[in-house]
This record gives sequence, C-alpha cells and structure tokens, in this order.
Amino acid sequence: MLRRLGLLASLGLAIAAAAPASAHHSFAAEFDENATAELKGEIAQVWWNNPHVRYRLTTKAKDGSTEDWELQASSITALQALGWSASTLKPGDAVTVSGQLGREGAKKLYVRSIVRADGTKLATGRDSNAPDPNQVHATRATYGYGAARAGYPIDITGPWRNKYHWHLTVDDLEPKPTPFTAEGRRVFESSDHWQDTALRCLPLGLPRLIGSPYDMEVVDAGNHYIFIYTEHNTPRRVWMDGRSAPADTPASSLGFSVGHWEGTSLVIETTHLAPGWLDGSGLPMKGEGTRVVERYDFSADKLSMERTITIYDPYYSQPLVRKRGSARDDSVDIAEQNACDPDSYYRDLRDLGRLDQHLNQH
Repeated sequence: MLRRLGLLASLGLAIAAAAPASAHHSFAAEFDENATAELKGEIAQVWWNNPHVRYRLTTKAKDGSTEDWELQASSITALQALGWSASTLKPGDAVTVSGQLGREGAKKLYVRSIVRADGTKLATGRDSNAPDPNQVHATRATYGYGAARAGYPIDITGPWRNKYHWHLTVDDLEPKPTPFTAEGRRVFESSDHWQDTALRCLPLGLPRLIGSPYDMEVVDAGNHYIFIYTEHNTPRRVWMDGRSAPADTPASSLGFSVGHWEGTSLVIETTHLAPGWLDGSGLPMKGEGTRVVERYDFSADKLSMERTITIYDPYYSQPLVRKRGSARDDSVDIAEQNACDPDSYYRDLRDLGRLDQHLNQH
C-alpha cells in the first residue's frame, strides 16, 4: 500500500528484502524489517555519534505543516569506511531517504538509501557496489606479525576482517526454537529492549562481541594472545600457558579465557562472565555457570577461518551455537573506533516518557 504525505514528503510501505547488515544494537526491537518507507525533506540536525549516527529530517506537507523524523544510520566506523565525515550531510541539505520504519508508530527510519537533491546517491553500505564480504580479498601469502612462541601450527597474528560470513546478531543462535529453561524463559519475557546495555554504550562482552562485524587484530604476547576488537576498542587476553582462573577472579564482561591448539584448530574456553545479553533480541545470559567455547578452524591456505561459538548457560536446556567467519584482507584498517555516546539512548527514553523510570532503577 502507499500513503502520500505531500509534494515534499512521501511515505511508502513495502516488504523489505532483509535487515540492515550493520545494525546489531537491538535493531529488531526498535525497527520493523518488513516495512520500508521513503521520505523527502531537509536535514535539520546532525548527531555524529556512535553507536549509530543520527539525523533529524523535517518533512513538509501540502498544507505547510511539518513533521520531524529521526534517521538512524550506521556507526561512525562503518560510515567513515565509505568515505563519510561529520559534514557529509549538513542542516539544510535536501534529501530523499528510504529504509525500515520504527515500531509502534515511532517517527524513525533506519536508513538504507540516501539521495541528494541533485540526484547524487550516498553509499550507505547496504546499496553500494562494495566487494563481496563473503569472498576472501587477500593477495599476500601471509599477514601475520610472527609468533612469539614456537610450536603453534598457524600464525594467527595480524588483522582479520570479520564481515566474512557475517549476519545480524539478532536471533542468530541455534537450535530453534530456543531451548529455554523455565527460569530462562521468565527472564527473557520480562526483559524490555530498552534494557539493552549496548544502547547505553556499555561493553558488549562475550559472547555477543564475537558476533560483531567489525575487524579485529591478534597479537602473540608469548604466554597469551591479545585479541583487539575494533568494536568499542576492546582488548581481550587469551591465556595459552595452561593456567587456570585464580579463585578470586571476578566476573566481567569478557570473563577469563584460556586457549590451546587441537591440531590446526584453536580452541578457547571462557568462564567468569558477568550477566548480560547473548544478542540484540534480549536472550539472557546468566553469567554464573556460563561457559563459552570457541573453535577456530582455518582454511587450507590459512587466509580465512570459521569460528564456532558454543554457549553453555543455565538459562537453556541445550548448548546454543553461533557461527561466524574471518578473513585476511588487503584493505583491513585497524584504527581506533570513535567513542560511543549514549546521548541518543537517553533522548529516546525521554521521548517515550521512560527516563524517570530508568533513572529510578539505577
């Protein structure tokens, strides 16, 4: 169906082909992937912040009345990779945008396409002619920095591109239906998507961090690997010397990780995790009693790997499995990510009348 808002503002509803590839902060809870819209208007305000860049768009109807819409784009990291800057779109710029509509009648749009008044189309990462992320774009034989310890079968050091075999970190865990225990289902059903700590710019933590599409770097520090994730500029230690977690190890978002090689596969086990969410849909993780096992299996040319993450958690009657890939790439740029700013989260709570409720709970 189609509903017109006026000569300068139009809104079309249609079936969307897929959810945005770079949205992973509760996209499904905030936007309806099955309803798309097109809007015409002027940029009125810019919020160049992580976790998602946002714009206020003012549309105008035939009778002269105006409406304000919030446009949500990708992260600064993703947009900068496409050549954007804070001044790419400025107040007063006339644009036509399309994307997924906000749920519950919210005047929000998750941007898939932006066209300027002169017809210039801005790359959004969802409609560009970028190289296929599921292919390996590597021309060198090795990308490693060199192993500090002898005896490792593969040098995994150096940069890795994590959009290889990536998909949205929402409802991506197997098996389905989700095998909740009674306690797990109760916790899940009592959760609200605004409780997602990622929206407040808190660390994603494990195992959710492993679902991120942003690149990572691995450094061999002798008795441990250091995984440096672009997401939130997060460093993680994986101990490789056979040690166990000290008795007084506190629970944390990354937990305590130990690894070993099984043939040419790297296996990492993590315990001592703090409670959190497993994905953007709100699947809960208890923390106490949670164990995460990662298995990294490498291709014959060692230019790509498949990562299988198995989650053992008291909230579920069976282990949950997430799969991702990583690949070497000539163009991986491991740079510091812009800091996350929770400003948009608190503005949303204010607009929904939930800010006082949130503040009184913390």
